[in-house]
Amino acid sequence: MGKGSLYLIPVPLGANSDINTVIPEQARRLAATLRTFIVEHPKTARQFLKQTGTAIPLQEIRTLRLDEHTHHEELEALLQPLLAGEDVGLLSEAGCPAVADPGANLVRLAHSRNIRVIPLVGPSSILLALMASGLNGQSFAFLGYLPAEKMARVKKIAEIELVSQRLNQTQIFIETPYRNNQLLQDLLETCDTETELCVASDLTLTSEQVMTKCIGEWKNAPPDYNKRPTVFLLYRRRSTVRITAPRQKR
Repeated sequence: MGKGSLYLIPVPLGANSDINTVIPEQARRLAATLRTFIVEHPKTARQFLKQTGTAIPLQEIRTLRLDEHTHHEELEALLQPLLAGEDVGLLSEAGCPAVADPGANLVRLAHSRNIRVIPLVGPSSILLALMASGLNGQSFAFLGYLPAEKMARVKKIAEIELVSQRLNQTQIFIETPYRNNQLLQDLLETCDTETELCVASDLTLTSEQVMTKCIGEWKNAPPDYNKRPTVFLLYRRRSTVRITAPRQKR
């Protein structure tokens, strides 16, 4: 018997997403055929599978846990169903598996065992935010989380701003939702007024909000992003030329 395939199955970015809108039919149909899934949290994974529908009873679905606490030596056991010839699905807690997600280590190990890895199309908050930002989409970097301690975070923000200007590169990062407002405040206090900042919040949800402004404009009335899944994008142009609305003729 040959080896199974590892399917990277995207899931919605939030609980009130319309699964039929944000998850393509191919991914939903494929997920319904599988018996074994590698997941971050079994409870939320089963909620997703309940929405997609499954070909076998939900209570017979097997979930194998993979999270940030999974040790590297435990990954081999997760591949055993695949090595035995079974197709397996990899689910993230939100969005696309293996992108800012512990599933990346498993995918790398699957490649080393000559297991076929098949990514399926679905929502990625990072790419959706970049698409909607209007910032440089030709050169960008995803930095993950910035330091939690304020002084280290402010120092990192200053470094990021310089890198963005030197490389002409959009810098993308995220924060734990309950610390969004603190991060935004540090950005406003640290960055040059001409530096551009996009804040993309609740992507694909009914409360979705994406705004790109210069730091100086953000200072006027910064919104409340507390406890809202948010992506931050920073871009410092090499020149100080700003994009502004055309003046109306008098």
